[in-house]
Amino acid sequence: MAMTPRLRKLALTAHITSTVGWIGSVVCFLVLAITGLTSNVSEMVRSAYLAMDLISRLVIVPLCFISLVTGIVQSLGTKWGLFKHYWILIKFIITTLSTIALLIHTQPISYMAGVATDNAISSAVLRVQIQLVVAPGAALLALLITTVLAVYKPKGLTPYGWKKQYQQRTGS
Repeated sequence: MAMTPRLRKLALTAHITSTVGWIGSVVCFLVLAITGLTSNVSEMVRSAYLAMDLISRLVIVPLCFISLVTGIVQSLGTKWGLFKHYWILIKFIITTLSTIALLIHTQPISYMAGVATDNAISSAVLRVQIQLVVAPGAALLALLITTVLAVYKPKGLTPYGWKKQYQQRTGS
């Protein structure tokens, strides 16, 4: 089903805005995670982990879902399709895996926020602190890859895309 030009532009605007917001909020999260790992000021460390919990629950997770849903809407409502082109399929897979990883990753974020609330941050949580730096770094890389794919749109049809293209040419 093709969207009207006005609806397509609205969906594209929502998709771009949510994805750019997701990237920006992950960068902020990463800065806070590095601060929590490296700072010697206990108040700053506690504040960083409490802020990370808020940012993840109230900003990153909603933007992640909006980006995923608007991407699906955008692909299904345009000629591109969700499964016709490798670049769209790869973006969809990366975004879906990033969403799953984010949902799993909210557990250690909440754990560190609880530790920060109890003023009990010690070297015993170093592994979790490092995880909270590595994971958003990987997420940022994944989001940048999807951005590059969206801009450059490398050529290449999936087998499904070839079949659809053949059907359109032959009228069957």
